[in-house]
Amino acid sequence: MERPGKRTEHDIKDRWLVSYADFITLMFAFFVVMYSISSVNETKYRIFSESLKIAFAQPFTPTAPLIVPNQQMQMQMPQTIQILAGRNKVVVDKHTAQLGQEQLKIEKRMQKLASELNKTMATMIKQRVVDISQTKRGVVVDISASTLFGAGETALQAGSLNVLREVAVVLAKEDLAIEVEGHTDDTPINTAQFPSNWELSSVRASSVVRLLIDNGVPEKRLAVVGLASNQPLAPNDNAENRSRNRRVTITIASPNLDRD
Repeated sequence: MERPGKRTEHDIKDRWLVSYADFITLMFAFFVVMYSISSVNETKYRIFSESLKIAFAQPFTPTAPLIVPNQQMQMQMPQTIQILAGRNKVVVDKHTAQLGQEQLKIEKRMQKLASELNKTMATMIKQRVVDISQTKRGVVVDISASTLFGAGETALQAGSLNVLREVAVVLAKEDLAIEVEGHTDDTPINTAQFPSNWELSSVRASSVVRLLIDNGVPEKRLAVVGLASNQPLAPNDNAENRSRNRRVTITIASPNLDRD
């Protein structure tokens, strides 16, 4: 017979086998679960991912083409994703149409304003002292300083007052922002009243703004800018070009100016 003490010692030495067996069982279960996860149909997940990109990833721009899934992908993608892609196309088309209609209204509005100003200032346009144009910024009215002011002066001449008042009547009917810029040639000025062309150009623009306010244009819509000789229309190399550069520019801003 074996002694009881030896049997107990043998049992203690083999007890680690129980823990080892449990560990192996858990590891087996873990790898079975991992295998089951990795065996999911990758093709379906790829199709689903591509469908989401098509439905949501396209930017809402009028010129961006809409990417429509091909026939094979449409047959494979989930029905829900097809519905989302269809809705996305409808939203894009509607958004594009709205932008187009809004832009058309703005263009017609600015064309009408330019036409009214052309009629109001027709005489000065024929005399080639006023030029009216349309740009991305809006309607731009360039008025020669020679028809508005005397040499080195900032008080508006009597002959220009009536036309400017009529211009103010046209502008008062609008609710658009208006920027009045004063420009000079590069001939320096240095007087007690105007130490430089900066002061001269600013005060001349202010004189025009004051007349517009006095004739019904809300002052909150107006801004004054003095630019001196820094934005010439022509090189300051002869008397004719210098005369062109001495001007006041009235810009009636387009409603969509902040989108450009």
